[in-house]
This record gives sequence, structure tokens and C-alpha cells, in this order.
Amino acid sequence: MPRGVFITLEGLDGSGKTTQIKRLAAWLTRRGQEPVLLRQPGSTATGDRIREILLTSHSVAIAPMAEMALMFADRAQAIAEVIQPALDAGRIVVCDRFTDSTEAYQGGGRELGSKVVLDMHRLICGGLQPDLTLLLLPGFAASLNRARRRNDRVEAETGSSEGRFESEKDAFFRRAWEKYREIAAREPDRVVLIEGDLSIDEVHEQIVEAVSERIVTSPKSA
Repeated sequence: MPRGVFITLEGLDGSGKTTQIKRLAAWLTRRGQEPVLLRQPGSTATGDRIREILLTSHSVAIAPMAEMALMFADRAQAIAEVIQPALDAGRIVVCDRFTDSTEAYQGGGRELGSKVVLDMHRLICGGLQPDLTLLLLPGFAASLNRARRRNDRVEAETGSSEGRFESEKDAFFRRAWEKYREIAAREPDRVVLIEGDLSIDEVHEQIVEAVSERIVTSPKSA
């Protein structure tokens, strides 16, 4: 059986990933290719517990290296439990965040640098890389403002918050944003950069174009 296709969506919180993943999943399903969807951190029992530790606004005192290690613990579980079995079964996997997020947020935002993240990726993930990464980079200020408004709304509605990262200063997110751009420049064959303050439909059109090309041309999905 041919190996499946591994697609990731990346970008700062507030970049529109959640909306675009739903639209991409619906488009793939209409084509008879219903994808396996997951998010990081999360999407396994272990990952959901790690997500609570990492994202809840009450978890404030996590050392940067511990934060990175938790991200990779979640990733290792997701690969073993969800991603690799789905790829082995020939499925399309669509993941909200992968190692690029760790490189951007911990490598860039926390200033750990790229090397330690990429070394950990090779060790923990066995070098597993997405076949295609869709990097959504709307304007920096617009993205950050949307993320903070969303977390305020969710906290008001539910009483819980996943806003630990959104409480960081703008300089943290600027470093993460710049690191994302660095990744895109370094790996243009894998990363499709979709930037600017585009409409939801415009972003979706670019995603469909990139995914259509990859599904049609990838020898692993032929």
C-alpha cells in the first residue's frame, strides 16, 4: 500500500489555521479522501494532558527547555498513536502544528535557537517531516490581536483559558514570526508561504492549489 500524505498547517495563533483546516478537510472529503485530523499539542489522551500543562494560563513557571521537551513528548505520542499508523494505511494526515511550531515558538520566541529543536526532532521523531507545510502568515499585528481576542472570548464563555502563550510580550511573537519566515526560506520545497491579510476564501484557494499539486504529483500518493 502506498504511504499516505502528511500535511501540516503552521502560523501564529490567530493566523486562521483552525478555519482553514476545517475547509481543507471538507474539500478533501468531497474528493473521497477524508483526512485524519489532529492538533499539537493534543489529539491523544497523553497529548491532551500535556496540552493542559502547556497552554493553560495557570501554568506560568515552565522552563523553556522543559516546555520544548513537553512539546516533543506530545509529538512522539502522536506519531506513534496517530500519524504513523495513518500514513502506513495510505491516509492523508492533516496536523495543526508540528516541529516548525516548536522551532518558531521555543527556538525563536524562547531564544533556544534552531539547532537544539532540530536535533531533538531527529532524535524523537526519527526525522519524520511533513510532505507539505502550509504556513499562514497574515500581518503580525492582526494575527496577534485576533488570538488575544479569541482567548478572552473563550475564557469568558467557558471559564477556562489556553492563553499562556498569548500573555507573552509582542517581542516574543515577533521572534516566532521571524523564525517562521526563516524556515520558509530554508525549506521552500516543503513550505508553502501564504502571507498577507487575505480573505478566508483567498487563503483557501491557495491551500487547495498547493494540496492539489502535491496530491497529484507526489509519487507516494499516485
